[in-house]
Amino acid sequence: MRCAAGILFAVPVEADAFARLATDAVELQTRGLTFHEGTVAGRRVAWCVAGVGGDAAARAARLLVAGHRPRLLVSAGFAGGLAPTLARGSAIRAARVIRPDGTAARPLASAVSVAGHPLSLVTTDRIITTPAEKESLRAACGAEAVDMETFAVAEIAAAEGLPCASVRVISDGASQTLPREVATLARPQSSMRRLGAALGAIGRRPRAAFDLWGLYENAVIDGRTLAAALADLCSTLPATD
Repeated sequence: MRCAAGILFAVPVEADAFARLATDAVELQTRGLTFHEGTVAGRRVAWCVAGVGGDAAARAARLLVAGHRPRLLVSAGFAGGLAPTLARGSAIRAARVIRPDGTAARPLASAVSVAGHPLSLVTTDRIITTPAEKESLRAACGAEAVDMETFAVAEIAAAEGLPCASVRVISDGASQTLPREVATLARPQSSMRRLGAALGAIGRRPRAAFDLWGLYENAVIDGRTLAAALADLCSTLPATD
């Protein structure tokens, strides 16, 4: 039986609330990744927490396609806002994804416009942390939001002859500066290494504990918003046989 959708998350906090919506869930571990399959909004879907960045997303997308045969690939998670009109905590479905220079655009399925305007998403290889960086990136490519995985997922989808959608929640607005420790903690690494990095950051800058805890609290709320947006998308997909 084919899945209606295969969904790729980067980190567990993005996937947790969505996983709680699923019924009849099963899991399969392969090549160091855990894949889940369950029913959400009456549709059979598969999902995986792939890790941060394009390489991790592409690897998991290939395995998900081979093992679960989804009719749609979905890049899901959090994104940074580049357009001042995108409020922190809002859910978006972009119409296309581009590279930072604005080239090699990939169309995205199931897009939803904001205020009548179809949104563009840009994928970068690092976290964009300051308002100045966000403004510069938007000026360079014209995108309204930024993430680190969608372009890679869209490329796998195109190679497999599948449509690709992106469902993202704006975790930091255009005017927000992220703690400098976020970039280090988002790098691919084991849970123990990430914990060590967090403790080291707090030791060097005690205020980091408050900043990182505030981000985590927002992430939990954003995860619920993301889950609701994904369930809404799932409800519109054709049923599988």
